[in-house]
Amino acid sequence: MTLSVAHLTPIVSLIAGVLILLIPRLLNFIVAIYLILVGIIGLGIIK
Repeated sequence: MTLSVAHLTPIVSLIAGVLILLIPRLLNFIVAIYLILVGIIGLGIIK
């Protein structure tokens, strides 16, 4: 299985959701990292 940008966003979302459930105090950091990653992926910096 090859991973593309289309597969990366849902994987990051799933990991972020699990971390928020396990450690709610990390919510701000997880949301910030998620938004940065989505922005980088959207700009095409990560292929």
